[in-house]
Amino acid sequence: TAMPTIGRELGDVEQLPWVVTAYLLASVAVTPLYGKLADIHGRRIVMLSAIAIFVVGSVACALSPSVPILAVARAFQGAGGGGLISLAQTIIADIVSPRERGRYQVHIASVFAAASLAGPPLGGLLADHIHWSAIFWINIPLGAVALFFTSERLRHLPKVARPHKLDVAGALLLVLATTPFLLALSWGGVKFPWLSPIIVLLFAAAIIFTLGFVWRTRTADEPLIPASVLGNQVVKTATIAAGLAMGVFIGLSIVMPVYLEGVVGLTASMSGLALIPLMIGTVIGATTAGRSMARQTDYKRLPMAGMVVAFVACAVIAWRPRGLPFAVLECVLLIVTIGLGTVLPTATVSIQNAVARHELGAATGASNFFRQIGSALVAAVFGAIVFGGSGIAQEVTRAEQAALDPAAIEALAQAFRHVYIGACILIVIAMAFFAAMEMRPLRGGASPPAEPDH
Repeated sequence: TAMPTIGRELGDVEQLPWVVTAYLLASVAVTPLYGKLADIHGRRIVMLSAIAIFVVGSVACALSPSVPILAVARAFQGAGGGGLISLAQTIIADIVSPRERGRYQVHIASVFAAASLAGPPLGGLLADHIHWSAIFWINIPLGAVALFFTSERLRHLPKVARPHKLDVAGALLLVLATTPFLLALSWGGVKFPWLSPIIVLLFAAAIIFTLGFVWRTRTADEPLIPASVLGNQVVKTATIAAGLAMGVFIGLSIVMPVYLEGVVGLTASMSGLALIPLMIGTVIGATTAGRSMARQTDYKRLPMAGMVVAFVACAVIAWRPRGLPFAVLECVLLIVTIGLGTVLPTATVSIQNAVARHELGAATGASNFFRQIGSALVAAVFGAIVFGGSGIAQEVTRAEQAALDPAAIEALAQAFRHVYIGACILIVIAMAFFAAMEMRPLRGGASPPAEPDH
């Protein structure tokens, strides 16, 4: 919400998308690296480093005199922010046994949802009434508090006494594979046609460097993502299922404002408020699944039921993309996200339960990385359905619904029918992978003792 203000004050609207893209590229690319570094050097020092990089990047963003410099600063900020969630999940895994871990992983989902709800209006408020740089300055006191508690409260985290080394070549190949892939997804259908030479070249580069990364994984003495993690049946199936489920959630979150404004007829501010059920539903689903894991032997049952419910709710909107009463639509969206919200904590705990202690960081980082890649891909597909071709969605962003031709509104509704049909298909695929996931008994009791992480 602060982006238009930043563009006006820095006098450069054309390059403004780079401010978002730079953070995305950096944060996704470094996620597996943080997991491996945490396995090598311990969680505390790596978490402190990630927070410090994020805070320094925030200062650089606040002081940026131009959009290009702001984009570079955002990339630096993303290089810190990319490790925060996966490191937090790994730290929880160090402290809490798998059987109890789901209840604590829920806190991450709750904070994420709260930040998603409060962030945009708070950012707009700071930009309008103080200065756009305030959205970055506010990270300084928050970061200072995080640094203090991380330094003081995590001194006695367990650390596995095992020699490691960092696969620098593998990390570089992964960054080189991730960057063109995410650029292609960000630019395709928006800045360039999907079949334009630049998009094709970006995808080709991503494929080449991905093959290089796969080769490096098979030949390195200690690859960035261990073969035992990549080949783990639980890691593979749970990551794919969670990536598809979260991809549907994120994809819908991105395109639903167009639906609410163009098809339902809400104003921009009202459409933002109408998305609140998406965040609330995720917290409800995650909390229910996380707490139930400690009590249930068959911990796959609830996420499977959640995905069935989400499938039915998406099918309702696909069946009737126009004409649903607004209250009914809100309830349906709430049901979709409650169902999808049950998947992530269950998948995360299942993955951590299936790997050795010395691979916790690498496994958590890798699963988060691939989930983000899958989510970006699903969001790009949904965006291509809505924004590609007819240009009707672009009209919605420039005009009120009353100014649109009824035929255009109907065409947009049909585009969203296809979005929700796609969501149904992806949920079914996610269910298939989750059903195939081996359900290993959750370890209980206290975590085994290990060397303190000084």
